[in-house]
Amino acid sequence: MATAFSSDGETALRRQLGPAAAPRGDLDGFYEMGRAAAFVREGGFRKIALQFPDELLADAVAVATRMEAATGAEVYVLGDTTYGSCCVDEVAAEHAGAEAVLHYGPACLSPCRKLPVLHIFGKQPMDVRCCAEAFRELYPDRASHVVVLSDVVYAHAMGVLEQQLSPEYPNIIFSRVVCGDPPGPALPGDVRQFGRQFPVEAPGGLQDCAMFYVGAEGLALTSFMLTWNCCPFSSFDPATNCGRRETLNVNRALMRRLYLVERARDAQVVGILVGTLGVAGYLAVLQHLRELLHRAGKRSYTLAVGKPNPAKLANFLEVDIFVLVACAQNSLLDSSDFYRPIVTPYELELACNPAREWTGNYLTDFRDLLPGACAHVELPAALHVAEAVPDISLITGEMRALHFCDSPAPQLPPSTTLACRDQTQALAEISPAASFLESRSWRGLEQQLGQTPVSKAVQGRRGIAIAYEDEGRKQP
Repeated sequence: MATAFSSDGETALRRQLGPAAAPRGDLDGFYEMGRAAAFVREGGFRKIALQFPDELLADAVAVATRMEAATGAEVYVLGDTTYGSCCVDEVAAEHAGAEAVLHYGPACLSPCRKLPVLHIFGKQPMDVRCCAEAFRELYPDRASHVVVLSDVVYAHAMGVLEQQLSPEYPNIIFSRVVCGDPPGPALPGDVRQFGRQFPVEAPGGLQDCAMFYVGAEGLALTSFMLTWNCCPFSSFDPATNCGRRETLNVNRALMRRLYLVERARDAQVVGILVGTLGVAGYLAVLQHLRELLHRAGKRSYTLAVGKPNPAKLANFLEVDIFVLVACAQNSLLDSSDFYRPIVTPYELELACNPAREWTGNYLTDFRDLLPGACAHVELPAALHVAEAVPDISLITGEMRALHFCDSPAPQLPPSTTLACRDQTQALAEISPAASFLESRSWRGLEQQLGQTPVSKAVQGRRGIAIAYEDEGRKQP
């Protein structure tokens, strides 16, 4: 099933409009108005952007009005995000000329490139007593080594939970939410991932620790479980006050991802989907993926389609597989509803970089693959024909040879890519993409300047595209 990141829009088309939800009463406490106003005043920002997820948009007008009154700054509300709402939408903020962004609600905590950002998660209610009781039932051994993680909207309650559990569990560790990259190198034994930081004091390291997650089931929990797949997970959902041991078969999920790696090895044409324009390092990883695919003998196309959905990506029939460059939470896109599979940059590296081997550690943050990062692996030198090791595709059963060449120096395209279009000696550049486009039966709208007769404006169809008012009746 496609996630909200890739919704096809049918839900929005069928949604019944009704009165907007009333803003919540305690705006000052929930949205931390004092801290937000201090951030704006201390930064001297004259124009700011407020980014809300859909579930908090009902409070946007009230929050913006109070922020203008408290700071004197010009306030814009970003009503729709270019990509996932967990990422800071710097593109929309720059369109409004904003000097800073106040991001409200759940966040992936990916570092931004340009604008100063203040994250305000919103203090969602949580019964700390029920959470502590659920923890005691799940971990009756008081000597257990447990790392407590939480969704960012419940981070405000972790201090009270720590006070209740630390006297009983001497080996419990509470992670700390860190916005952006923390300064300085990590200390020995420290873990810094997904905007969380915590020390590991178990004798065998992280693999000897259990994970207790406070929050609802979702993409964040899935990323944690795949990345730290050596640790058993339990969770507590504050919305239902229920704790449970996570029964998601991580090995089965990893098998699905490794199957996609095999599909990427078979692919000849790869579409690079730009799923973020705000996470730091996205341009570097785009260039890295292009070079990787070129040296692996595969063609690549870079596509910026906003929020991907099956209908959009089905337009690119020549693409065998897509790789999504997005934040750590949105990169694990379930592509079962899509015409072509979608992989992560790490999975593409496993498929195309002979120097990278599967170690059991799964990576969802594409910044870990860049030069200087913890998991970067240099691309090997070119393989000669005699050194190429053929293997058998586990999907098609056909033999394939590993082609890995040196990155060539940039040069002008050969003269054969230019052809005479007509007798006026106009030149046209020939490319594989253009040739494929010419072979399609439908190539999009054509201007046909001067060929279309001028007509008076007439009344068009009424209603929405899924059900026009005159649907089924013959047009006059």
